Amino acid sequence: MYNEKFIIKKAAPLSGTVKVSGSKNAALPILAAALLCEEEIQLENVPNLSDISVMLELLTGLGAKAERNGKNLKICCKSITNNVPDYETTKKIRASFLLAGALLGRFGSCSMPMPGGCGIGLRPVDLHLKGFSAMGAKISLEHGLVHIEAQNLTGGSIYLDFPSVGATENIILAAVLAEGTTFIYNCATEPEIVDLANFINLMGGKVEGAGTDSITVHGVYGLHGCKSRIMPDRIEAGTYMLMAAAVKGSDLTITNIIPQHLSPVIHKLSETGVQIITGDNYIKVNSKNDIRNTDIKTLPYPGFPTDMQAQFMALMTTGSGSGIIRETVFENRFMYVAELNRMGADIKIDGRSAVVNGVHRLSGTNVKATDLRAGAALITAALMAEGTTEIGEIQHIDRGYENIEEKLRAIGADIQRIREE
Repeated sequence: MYNEKFIIKKAAPLSGTVKVSGSKNAALPILAAALLCEEEIQLENVPNLSDISVMLELLTGLGAKAERNGKNLKICCKSITNNVPDYETTKKIRASFLLAGALLGRFGSCSMPMPGGCGIGLRPVDLHLKGFSAMGAKISLEHGLVHIEAQNLTGGSIYLDFPSVGATENIILAAVLAEGTTFIYNCATEPEIVDLANFINLMGGKVEGAGTDSITVHGVYGLHGCKSRIMPDRIEAGTYMLMAAAVKGSDLTITNIIPQHLSPVIHKLSETGVQIITGDNYIKVNSKNDIRNTDIKTLPYPGFPTDMQAQFMALMTTGSGSGIIRETVFENRFMYVAELNRMGADIKIDGRSAVVNGVHRLSGTNVKATDLRAGAALITAALMAEGTTEIGEIQHIDRGYENIEEKLRAIGADIQRIREE
């Protein structure tokens, strides 16, 4: 067994170009959707991430055939041999529960272990199950497994009490091959859901309204193979924007992105004094001005993304004045604050709000990533901290950032990955 950590020294201004990888949060539900089709699927721009590897392990464990060649992936789910994903593997990632909708849609039943993943909040699956029930499924819980069965899965009318991304995706997956039409109201509007719908429609499905709060799924009798490209990762793009903003004097261009997906981040960064120029598929970030702290409230898309909250707090640690960050999506997403305070930050937590008082500087020390985005926040802080920072538990970071140390070194950062027995 071994552990890996990052050793980061204070960065000179970041400059040059960084290319964003394919979206993890789009690729995972699309991989689950491949279960609905018996023909070969070809995917491009698939990121090489640990979460993707786990999902592929789950699919091949069910009998799928997968072949990777760089960022290209061929997958065929014709010979699925069972509808019970491996218990230990499902506990590794939250997105494993997306297999429930796909297996239910294709086979009419499945048995799912409760999902795992990072510890930022409860993320209950009750809304997923509510949707399945509205389509005629019977649900029971026994020995840690959720048994879902439908003699005849039929379209229904489903109102989500909260616009959950995962529930929206799972209900779409279940509805694609169901009889009749399914209406989903108050659903999530994230771009990743649009990418999933586009993929399903390429296979011959009929999903309408993705990107709005009302989605209609007309059931079809079968799907065919297709070729599709995973959308760019807007959270990775936003993270590099925040890193460039944190290191004064940086002039960074971020490419292979869809700038409108980042509108909340662009607007909030502009409030802090960072100069931003957008093009068709790129964003330029210039941080020649001092950072002015601002207030942030996380919200479902198109609000400020919860997945950018930690990185923005890291930026504000050395900004002028005070700012308040209110987290409304997940109840446990301030666990990393203690690590930033160890570096000299002045952050006080009050329930779901954090007050950030800017300090003159941060100091490098030994810290640990508590989850994926917390890890990105610690890297952001380390880039502007005096001295050397050691970040442990970086397996969390590898869940969502492809080759992050190589990309950062290419734009001027001093970061090394160290492996220890």
